[in-house]
Amino acid sequence: MKHLIIGTAGHIDHGKTTLIKALTGRNTDRLKEEQKRGISIDLGFTYFDLPSGQRAGIIDVPGHEKFIKNMLAGVMGMDIVLLVVAADEGIMPQTKEHLSILNLLGINKGFVVLTKVDLVDEEWISLVEEEVEEETKGTFLEGCPIMRVSSTKNRGVKEVIHLIDEYVKDIEDRSTLDMARLPIDRVFTISGFGTVITGTLLSGNLKIGDEVQIYPGNETARIRTLQVHDENTEVAYAGQRVAVNLAGIKKDHIIRGDVLAPVEQMKETLMLDTKIKLLDSMNTSIKTRTRLRLYLGTKEIFCRIVLLDKEILNPGEESYAQLRLEEEIVAKRGDRFILRFYSPMFTIGGGVVLEPNPNKKRKLDKVTLEELKLKELGSQEDILENIIKEKSSEFLNIKELAAITAILEDELLKEVNNLYQKERVVIFNLTKDTYPVHINYFNKIKEDILDEIKEFHSKYPLRQGITKELIRTRHLKNAIPKVGEVFIQSLLDNGIIAQDLEVIKLKDFNIEYDENQLEIKQDIFKEYEKNLYMIPRVQDIINVLKYNKDNIDEVFNSLLNTKELIRLDEEIYIQKDLYNKAISKLKDYITENGSITVAEFRDLLNTNRKIALILLESFDQQGITKREENKRILTSN
Repeated sequence: MKHLIIGTAGHIDHGKTTLIKALTGRNTDRLKEEQKRGISIDLGFTYFDLPSGQRAGIIDVPGHEKFIKNMLAGVMGMDIVLLVVAADEGIMPQTKEHLSILNLLGINKGFVVLTKVDLVDEEWISLVEEEVEEETKGTFLEGCPIMRVSSTKNRGVKEVIHLIDEYVKDIEDRSTLDMARLPIDRVFTISGFGTVITGTLLSGNLKIGDEVQIYPGNETARIRTLQVHDENTEVAYAGQRVAVNLAGIKKDHIIRGDVLAPVEQMKETLMLDTKIKLLDSMNTSIKTRTRLRLYLGTKEIFCRIVLLDKEILNPGEESYAQLRLEEEIVAKRGDRFILRFYSPMFTIGGGVVLEPNPNKKRKLDKVTLEELKLKELGSQEDILENIIKEKSSEFLNIKELAAITAILEDELLKEVNNLYQKERVVIFNLTKDTYPVHINYFNKIKEDILDEIKEFHSKYPLRQGITKELIRTRHLKNAIPKVGEVFIQSLLDNGIIAQDLEVIKLKDFNIEYDENQLEIKQDIFKEYEKNLYMIPRVQDIINVLKYNKDNIDEVFNSLLNTKELIRLDEEIYIQKDLYNKAISKLKDYITENGSITVAEFRDLLNTNRKIALILLESFDQQGITKREENKRILTSN
């Protein structure tokens, strides 16, 4: 069964509430002041059953211009709208404003109900109908039926009900696979139950026991009970008016305009990238930095507009614009909104959200405008690819991307895998998380890393390469360490670079000494061979050799990187062959004698106590020996 919402719109005192009472048998004016004054101040809600058996929710909105923000809070989610015009007054200012609002919000189904026809004659009714036809030209109501009704005398009411039933046949089912999202229009408490919120469920479904979050903010709650059309239910579906009884949250922590959705599935924002349109009827233009009132969902918020593709926006024109908000909100791509002047308050236009979590944009930037055009006209796949391209430098995981796109994680992962199959993104899979990166960004970072290594090889030709940690911190600093590791590993796996322990190098790079460097190397080794285990300090060798100190240092570093020399401490290095021979001598001695002291090892190598102790401590660290009191024995390894 379809779930749908019928809405009313129109000028004050044109009979919206009376019409709904005639349709449903219920008065939607619940406030004492409304009943006393005979006008609707806030939203009213009820339901009725159509001849087809379909049950429809119905929203009554206030018609007074002072309560336009309440009217806007009720429009979101309407499937069919009845524009109510009193036959004795015809089109009035709020009729026009309401019609403009409905048109800007993309509502595309509805008809006109001409009320109070019992108060005027046939000729007058015909004149009003002509006026309605003229005013609705260019709107979604152009050419629509105009139903003549007297709600108090029950004339034409059945015909309205049957026409609604016919319209219902063309209403598409809302997706229940999307994320649940309910903009809140009322919040109150019921004794014995606690906090209750109401709203129109725009997408997805809600179930008793669901953990939910109130956005913006981090307040969470559990759904205790659900009601649809005054009846308890286990599940509420998109397109239904829902009352949600929440456990674990106080009424004071929720206000109209907040959004109920799954925990950590949306992300707050202070900016929106949009496409806006000004009404033709405006008599003024809009400049960048103009302060406006934004109405999105059930929220009213102040913002400043930044035009992105022109200097000034004139009546009837469209523009890409970034809205800079004065409070955080949550939104989803495709959400419609209304803009009104800050003061005096009247509707100037509206638009659609293209990006709910954008970066700050500069006006008249060609790349920015191309991206916004894609987000306006592109396919879902192209839009998602563009978002991943924008966010690649942040290395967001699927959960984080789901929050900024308001797409369910499972659905998003399917879309990302599809892009991966088309080689438009690269995926880094960790144990619990998936991190998609756009192929262009991946290639850019890859080339940056290769350029860095090439430059390093050119500057330090005797060094094996650059440390992996340095590569990660310079080029992948926004990625968590594990993602940085996987990124580098992907380059290694594809043979783009090579690794020697923690050092990264170009795949085909080998250390090559020039004649001067080769001569320095040979002279260094001669000093070590001459002294054997009476190992000289590095500085002593530098003092003996008659070469440039920087050149000697470079050769020393190269010998350390290639493991031809082993660093024992900051002052003393040893040739690898001598080091291994010392190990062999040590093992033979301990095998024969059971253990060895520092003095015994000193005598075995014909060296001094300092060198013997440094070597033994190195063997301890390598796990070759271990100390027991003042002796060393071999480990079981």
